[in-house]
Amino acid sequence: MFWIALLIVLVVIFLVFVVIWVVRAHQRKVEAGKEELIGRTAVVETVLAPKGIVFVEGEHWTAVIDKGRAEAEEEVIITAVQGLKLMVARK
Repeated sequence: MFWIALLIVLVVIFLVFVVIWVVRAHQRKVEAGKEELIGRTAVVETVLAPKGIVFVEGEHWTAVIDKGRAEAEEEVIITAVQGLKLMVARK
């Protein structure tokens, strides 16, 4: 009888932890999609004059700067996403 009660208590404790984990997972904000890139900082890999490559969130992206040019290793701000191309502005 003792083993059955112990098993029931352990199952209940496990279920409580699972419910807490599920509730926290549903409350977290989803961070996916192109909308999440807007406002983030990217590092210029190849000169943007006006088109080049930037590195953001562990990925290389084609980017177009709004005006002027940006040199390699310079940081830029992502202002928009058009397909697979980022629109950026100097920081």
